[in-house]
This record gives sequence, C-alpha cells and structure tokens, in this order.
Amino acid sequence: MKKMIAVLVLCIVSAAASAQGALPPGDTSRSERAVQQLQSRFASANVTRDGKLTREQAAAGMPMVAKHFDEIDTQHVGYVTLPQIEDLMKQRAMAR
Repeated sequence: MKKMIAVLVLCIVSAAASAQGALPPGDTSRSERAVQQLQSRFASANVTRDGKLTREQAAAGMPMVAKHFDEIDTQHVGYVTLPQIEDLMKQRAMAR
C-alpha cells in the first residue's frame, strides 16, 4: 500500500511539474500538495539536514527513492538531492 501511494505521489508530482501552467485551479492545489508532500518526506528523511539523501536515509524514509537510488544518483556520489528525484519523475512522466 505504501508503495502504491508513493508511486501515485511521484506520478502526481511529475505531472504537475511538466504541466503546471496548463492545470485548472483545482488541480493546481492538488499538485501543490503533492509537491509539498514530496518536499516534506525528503526533509524528514534527510536527518543530517544537508539537502543530500544517502542510500541509508532513503531506505529509512523514502523506500521508492531507495529502490531507484542508483538510477537517481547519476553521478555516483553516494547521495541524491530533491531536484534529482524530481528530474527522474519528470523523465518517467514523459516516457509514458
């Protein structure tokens, strides 16, 4: 169930990021909440508060990010950032 919710949030956020100007007012509010939820989950998982999510932090707080960690960490530096997560979501949304 948590995975399904995470996938749904990722889809909403990616759709909102790619079509933010084209959404009716009611949908904008929903997409803004999804973005805020993603930011909140990232902030909660990032216990060091450095804007970088390690594999361990992702595993503890954002399991879907942990599952796709190597795909998100394209520079292989051992951490991912919120913009990197958003970029992957945008790529996935465009591929659909």
